[in-house]
Amino acid sequence: MRILVTGATGLIGAELVERLLLAGHAVIPGARSLEAVRRRWPALEPLEIDYAAPDPDTWTRALQGVDAVVNAVGIFREQHSQHFAALHVKGPAALFAAAAAAGVGRIVQISALGADPAAATGYLASKGRADAALAALPVEAVVVRPSLVFAPAGASTRWFARLAALPLTPLPGGGRQPVQPLHLDDLAALVLRVLEMPSPPPVVDAVGPQALTLRDYLLEFKRGLGLARGFLPVPAALARLGAALAARLPGSLVTPDSLQMLEAGSVADAAPVTRLLGRPPRPPARFFDPAAQLRLGAGARLQWLVPLLRYAMAAMWIGTALVSAFVFPVAESLALLARTGLTGSAAQAALHGAAALDLLLGIALFVPRWRTWAYRAQIALVAGYTLIISVFLPEYWAHPYGPVLKNLPLLAVLVALHELDRPRWTT
Repeated sequence: MRILVTGATGLIGAELVERLLLAGHAVIPGARSLEAVRRRWPALEPLEIDYAAPDPDTWTRALQGVDAVVNAVGIFREQHSQHFAALHVKGPAALFAAAAAAGVGRIVQISALGADPAAATGYLASKGRADAALAALPVEAVVVRPSLVFAPAGASTRWFARLAALPLTPLPGGGRQPVQPLHLDDLAALVLRVLEMPSPPPVVDAVGPQALTLRDYLLEFKRGLGLARGFLPVPAALARLGAALAARLPGSLVTPDSLQMLEAGSVADAAPVTRLLGRPPRPPARFFDPAAQLRLGAGARLQWLVPLLRYAMAAMWIGTALVSAFVFPVAESLALLARTGLTGSAAQAALHGAAALDLLLGIALFVPRWRTWAYRAQIALVAGYTLIISVFLPEYWAHPYGPVLKNLPLLAVLVALHELDRPRWTT
């Protein structure tokens, strides 16, 4: 078949493109960024899909000769110019109508378990409205509604791995919420099946073989990745407060809506999926093969260790600035500076300038685009301080509290942070 896959550069869309190509189908990858598609599949001819400004006439012409469409566009939360109304409702509805007008034989909509136009959360309500728009068209359609999808490259899977890697993993409401995760490989196989079979069901709840609690799912992460098994129950009210605060962070998957969806549960009968696949879907205990362990294991630890080190480093620089400027006796600071050859106004300027620089370097760690350069400046400054002390105040090397010796592990931590804590736009 000749199949258009929208959202081809996303997690699910990219996996579907690969699976369809392996099955021998001709694939048209649809995405906003054609360059990203061409880098990944240079032999394929992509189609520009902009759900923010849909052009049904253009799509109708582009869809001539297409046998099937799979819509895999989706966002978990709204931010910047990405809105549910455009990406989940308006754009897909226009594409579905254009596909029906062009005579496309089958449309598969990747929705979400629990999607309903009357749902309480924007994510599920918008998915439900798109599902309803598709059902109203005179075209053969299949709505695939996944539960949690496990994929080592997926943002939600990496988030669960990060939670599991904490020494004490927080469990909102004690972790009793029911979930039924499905491996991405099984989801892709399921979509391929409903595309190829003669008469697919109109709705498929794509779930794993059995329901389990959130605590048990996180325990599978801990077992699969060899992590410590400590948990910390968090009262529901405190979890909701934490979700409201976390929602203010750009890109955070923890929001009041995500917590509400988690508390509502995400489970369904697995028998239809088993029949369609011809086998039971993979259980969570088998999610963590060597490839998943390699991709998630070290990264899960680093995702909480690196921020911990970053914020500890920021506290050190800011604290040093405040102590230098307001706590430590100025006379003693000037006496030390005098031994390096700085006296009078030059010493005063050096004292206050160093405190201001320390404060700036601490604050810079909270600004992602400044972070890499801040680490470089900190390395240079610590190395410079160590050299000056070694020349003018060598007795501090023999101090029982090790004020200079501690610069050696400090430099090592700064070098590690410089290499590990890089926002994507600085690399």
